[in-house]
Order: sequence, then C-alpha cells, then structure tokens
Amino acid sequence: MVMRNLNKLVVGLLLSFLFVACQSYKKVPYLQDAEVVLYGVRNEQLYDAKIMPKDLLTIVVSCTSPELAVPFNLTVATQNNAALSYTTTQPVLQQYLVDNEGKINFPVLGELHVGGLTKKATEQMIVEKLKPYIKETPIVTVRMVNYKISVIGEVTRPGTFTITNEKVNLLEALAMAGDMTVYGLRNDVKLIREDAHGKQEIIPLDLNKAETILSPYYYLQQNDIIYVTPNKAKARNSDIGTSTSLWFSATSILVSIASLLFNILK
Repeated sequence: MVMRNLNKLVVGLLLSFLFVACQSYKKVPYLQDAEVVLYGVRNEQLYDAKIMPKDLLTIVVSCTSPELAVPFNLTVATQNNAALSYTTTQPVLQQYLVDNEGKINFPVLGELHVGGLTKKATEQMIVEKLKPYIKETPIVTVRMVNYKISVIGEVTRPGTFTITNEKVNLLEALAMAGDMTVYGLRNDVKLIREDAHGKQEIIPLDLNKAETILSPYYYLQQNDIIYVTPNKAKARNSDIGTSTSLWFSATSILVSIASLLFNILK
C-alpha cells in the first residue's frame, strides 16, 4: 500500500515537472503558429521611413552640367586634425536639421516642408521645384544621417544603433543587441515611440506570436526604443544579490566591532 502511494506520488511529480517544462518551452521560441502569417492580411508595400522633426538630412543634386548644381550643394569646412599645430579643412555636404514644424531651409528654394514625407516623395518635390533653375531633370538624393534606434533591458549588448539603410524591423534590432538573454520575456517586449507631435506611447509586443510580423509596429521608426522586460527569476536573483551583499556588510561590521571590543576588554 505504501509502495503504491509512493509510486503515485513519483508519477505525479514527474507529470508536474513535464507540464511545467512544456509550459516554459512555449515561452521561448519566437514566432509560433507561423501559418497565421501565411493566411493573414498583410501590407504588400515595402516599408519606407518618413521624415520627422529633428531628423538630420543630406540632400545631393546632380546633373550633367555640374556647375548648375553647385548652388544647391552647399558644403561646410571641417577640421581634420585638431592635434596638429596647423589646421586643414575638407569640405563636406551641408546637413539640414528638420525643425519642429517639419521644415528645412534649402539653398535658393528657401523653406521646404518635408515632415511626414518619405525620401522618395521629398526627392520628387525638390525635382519639381528645381525645374525653373535647371533645364534638364536632375537627380536628387535624400539621406537620413541620424537614423538610430535603441535596445535596452534583457539583451546581451544593449545600446543605440545607427541604421544606414533607414529600414529595420524588431527582430533585426534584437539581433544587433545580441538577442535576448534567458531572463527576457518574449511575450512582453515594449516599444517606446514618439510621434511627430511629441506624443509618446508604449506598445507591448508578443514575440511568441507569429502575427507580430503583421503588426504596424514590426518595422521601427527612427528614435524608437525597444525594452525587453526581465522575468521573475531575474528579479528574484537581483533581490537575493542585494540582500546577500547587505548581509555580508552587516556581518563584517559586527565582526569588526566584536574584535575591537575584545581587544579593548582583554
């Protein structure tokens, strides 16, 4: 009878362990139930970033007669080596900071509203405005110089990353930061975003679900912040570490006091 009850207890413990293990595993893999993506409604257009206030732009105008484009390609002198007793300068393209109203001041053309436009739309607008000044159709290239995103929390290498191609999604951002640690919650990743009007929002994302790929927040905007929430195990370890440090500090103080009293009273 005792052995039968003992066997039932062992089987029960094993089943409980297997159940917990299965539940824990389900929280680890990314993008489960991938068939949801196959049959889900998705946006067929390729992502194209929009210009926002405080973006830093470079704008290059090119044509077959370079002298015609010179007034539109301003350059500024930069110091090459400050450690030398003499200074040498090398011209670089003028950068344009988008103000809070989404405007820049462009040479000859004056004030241009670029906020909320994609690069392609901005290039087309400038080409149209250049027609009175350049007889042929020029080539205009717009680039965002300070397109950056930040990844913090439970990742291997938290930090701020510059995106040279101005296009990055959530999984790519995590890959840049060395992926999540074992303490990161896959189902509670927070996206912190500020819109063109300065309004901030926090969007929770579940990377266990494949449908996250269909989310409008899957592709990141400039200055987005990804925060990976730690799980309860990390919080407990942190508490234990802090408590242990305090305990050792208190013990060391008590030992020091006891040793001092012993030396005085002996």
